[in-house]
Amino acid sequence: MIRNGEITAVEVTRILRRYWWIPVLMTTLLASAGYLATLVLPKKYTSSTRVLVEQPTVPTEFVKPVVTDDLNHRLASMQEQILSRSRLQPIIEQFNLYPHLRSTVHMEDLVERLRKAIEVELIQPMPGSENRQPPGFHVSVTFDNPALAQQICAQITSMFMEQNVKRREQQAADTTEFLSQQLSEAKGKLDEQDKKLADFKARNLGVLPEQEQANLSLLGGMNTQLESATQALSRAHQDRAFNQTMLSQQEATWKAQQTGLQNPDSLEQQMALLQDQLASLLSRYTPEHPDVIKLKSQIEELKKRIATDPGTKDASGPPPPSFREPAAIQELRAKIKQDDLNIAELTKRQSQIQEQIRTLQARIQASPVVEQQFKELTRNYQAASEMYNELLKKRENSAMATTLEHQQESETFKVLDPPSLPVAPSYPKKAVFVGGGAGAGLALALATLYLLALTDKALYTDRDIEWSLKLPVLVMVPSFDASGRSGSLRHPQSKKGSFRLVART
Repeated sequence: MIRNGEITAVEVTRILRRYWWIPVLMTTLLASAGYLATLVLPKKYTSSTRVLVEQPTVPTEFVKPVVTDDLNHRLASMQEQILSRSRLQPIIEQFNLYPHLRSTVHMEDLVERLRKAIEVELIQPMPGSENRQPPGFHVSVTFDNPALAQQICAQITSMFMEQNVKRREQQAADTTEFLSQQLSEAKGKLDEQDKKLADFKARNLGVLPEQEQANLSLLGGMNTQLESATQALSRAHQDRAFNQTMLSQQEATWKAQQTGLQNPDSLEQQMALLQDQLASLLSRYTPEHPDVIKLKSQIEELKKRIATDPGTKDASGPPPPSFREPAAIQELRAKIKQDDLNIAELTKRQSQIQEQIRTLQARIQASPVVEQQFKELTRNYQAASEMYNELLKKRENSAMATTLEHQQESETFKVLDPPSLPVAPSYPKKAVFVGGGAGAGLALALATLYLLALTDKALYTDRDIEWSLKLPVLVMVPSFDASGRSGSLRHPQSKKGSFRLVART
């Protein structure tokens, strides 16, 4: 008798000894049923292949790939495209699949049935590998015909490879086209900024920031030239005044000679005048100056004339007048005229230099404002130039990556194991069905034994009596076999010295 649903080892032994045939029978029956199911159920054959993802032959350091999406995402997207109705329906029609269901089942149901028969599974990378991208994937197709399963598996695998190539080439071409459009727009912006910068330089020629130092240098040079021109103009004025003084003295001397005042006193006066002129010339020029040398020669001639002509004082009358000016006077007049020309030229030169100085000063004063505008234009131009160069570099890299995609030198799919031709069915599997039937029979047998133990109300031990009567037992009663009517007892039967009380309720 089981108390509170607890079964002891003694009770398990008693039940197994009494009902040992139940687990044997049920396990054998259900295992046989599983085996018969493998013979009766329709056979399914699975053809599988392994596709390896090959890395690019050209290192990514040299040519960066333009297709950088995750392989898991790419395979999931390709799987949805390949397992769509537009792709699976041609396969059903090509291999004439499900011919007995064509007339009764809608095409959508047939496509869904074929979709369930196709399985794509990623190969997980090895533990500890740095690259977490899956190295490949499995494609398996389960069908009732092994040859058709192999053909469908090959077709699906081929579609995966074609879709991968087409997808990568399309992405690379789209990337190159997009970068070309962006590059064209960037070139237009760069040309616009270049034109603005050229126009600004043309409008502000001489005031640009890089010309500020040159303007300062030119201003210093112009100030030096102005100082030199001013000094030269001052000297020219002094020369003209001196030559004008000399001309006045020479004219006075010549007029005195023409009026007959040529006497020793007048000669002495001429000597004094010439000596005064010599002293004036020596204060301005060196003794080797032509004017000084010429004046000295005139003084020497005058001295000789005074020394060799002592009778000039007793002359009865003046010599005949000469109406032609002496060469010295003419020369002085020529010098004065030249001085006037030099003064005019130097004055004009001084005005030009002053105008240039005012222009340079205006440029230097306007330089900060122009520099600010120039920096803004230059910054915009540099930004446009950097954007253009970056896009040009990316476009060239994308073009090379596109070339690699066309040449199949980038990441590609390679069939490592061709689709297999299954020999044994993948469903139903005898070992699984027989083992499952045996396990189910054993579990059902154990449940049956447990129910039999729960329904057994017989008292086998003194503890069973105490638990049933809720009173302590003072005597031991031999076990009897109860049969027949209520209250009728047979002779007691001893079983190996144990006592047993059988109660009728």
